[in-house]
Amino acid sequence: MNLKSERRGIHVDQSELLCKKGCGYYGNPAWQGFCSKCWREEYHKARQKQIQEDWELAERLQREEEEAYASSQSTQGAQSLTFSKFEEKKTNEKTRKVTTVKKFFTASSRAGAKKAEIQESKSPSPSINRQASIETDRVYKEFIEFLKTYHKSGQDIYKQCKLFLDTMNHKRDLSIEEQSECAQDFYQNVAEKLQTRWKMPPEKVEKAMDQIEKYIMTRQYKYVFCPETTDDEKKDLAVQKRIRALHWVTPQMLCVPVNEEIPEVSDMVVKAITDIIEMDSKRVPRDKLACITKCSKHIFNAIKITKNEPASADDFLPTLIYIVLKGNPPRLQSNIQYITRFCNPSRLMTGEDGYYFTNLCCAVAFIEKLDAQSLNLSQEDFDRFMTGQTSPKKQESDSWSPDVCLGVKQMYKNLDLLSQLNERQERIVSEAKKLEKDLIDWTDGVAKEVQDIVEKYPLEIKPKNQALAAIDSENVENDKLPPPLQPQVYAG
Repeated sequence: MNLKSERRGIHVDQSELLCKKGCGYYGNPAWQGFCSKCWREEYHKARQKQIQEDWELAERLQREEEEAYASSQSTQGAQSLTFSKFEEKKTNEKTRKVTTVKKFFTASSRAGAKKAEIQESKSPSPSINRQASIETDRVYKEFIEFLKTYHKSGQDIYKQCKLFLDTMNHKRDLSIEEQSECAQDFYQNVAEKLQTRWKMPPEKVEKAMDQIEKYIMTRQYKYVFCPETTDDEKKDLAVQKRIRALHWVTPQMLCVPVNEEIPEVSDMVVKAITDIIEMDSKRVPRDKLACITKCSKHIFNAIKITKNEPASADDFLPTLIYIVLKGNPPRLQSNIQYITRFCNPSRLMTGEDGYYFTNLCCAVAFIEKLDAQSLNLSQEDFDRFMTGQTSPKKQESDSWSPDVCLGVKQMYKNLDLLSQLNERQERIVSEAKKLEKDLIDWTDGVAKEVQDIVEKYPLEIKPKNQALAAIDSENVENDKLPPPLQPQVYAG
């Protein structure tokens, strides 16, 4: 993958994306920094011993089942259901079809199944005893119908899948990495067996592996997707919070060659966002990859319509980053980890699915490390945008083309109005704080002046005056005065 995005405004340290082995190709973060070729070599070298041990264990268990079945045949008589006999019974009533298929695929392991039932009665497995969901039952029927077309090899495929599911049910205590290794070993063993023992062409093997992956991972999805033993959920929340904080990033900052004012381009962008969000609703890794592929093709179409020429890889990656920022897909890291751990490696390492998945991993890594320099912004502006203090200048209404949707124009007008109201509110809050400070300072000043006056001119409080006595109470020297005249009444 040739990244020339630094010239377009996206500064990516290419040395961090090179393969760790030094082959010169770009590595994938999902493959521990190796390219597809080197990762495949390292994987085979590290896991060859364990593959051999698992293969020997599977062969031994299969021999035990065949021996147990042979012993039961001596008492019950020879009984063998082939695909030809099964085709003859297709006209039987509908309720017996599933039972007939189960008998066909489990005829060579009845005694082994009895032993398994005894073990399950001692330690029941929730995945075996739980009631099958509608989707699981539908996938199971589709898998059985598909195996009919493979005749004798279909029985062997089903036995291997059944053995793998039973093994995984008893390995719930293993870490998710160990369960991933078991799944990858199973894919490789089955693919090699189909090629060497049954001499299938590569196209038929790939089709069979897709169906096997669909059946296996539908059954295992609830146990291996975002398990509690990992920090996948924590990473999901961190990425989601990061993308929300970057909601202000515009296509111009990323040098995205997409003009959303063109109706066809806008539709392609909406479809791409829908596809990347729909990825979380799928259970099978191949289906999740298909959503990524459809999203990427919509992106290429949007670029092609905008530029009137085929899109290049340098145009695709920035646009994918913009789509991820705009869509904010749920549980993005969990889906990436799930695909990396349990997808068929032959599909993940080759073809367009692997290419688009690698670009998605690079887009997420870029978003996690995005800074001011990546967007050609000053650190001050970047911090203000991240904290929500301001937002990039919106498109002026005078520069809009007459074909722009009225709703888009109104939306931008409303955003401008909200921005103006936000600025006015900030000014009012600033003035209110200033007025509050002035009132506090004035109150303190008045109190200080009053205190100074009181200290300079202390207040003297005089005692209360006594009540006035009678007018003659103090005339001691005039005690010999004649008594006052008394009124006299004369009778006439």
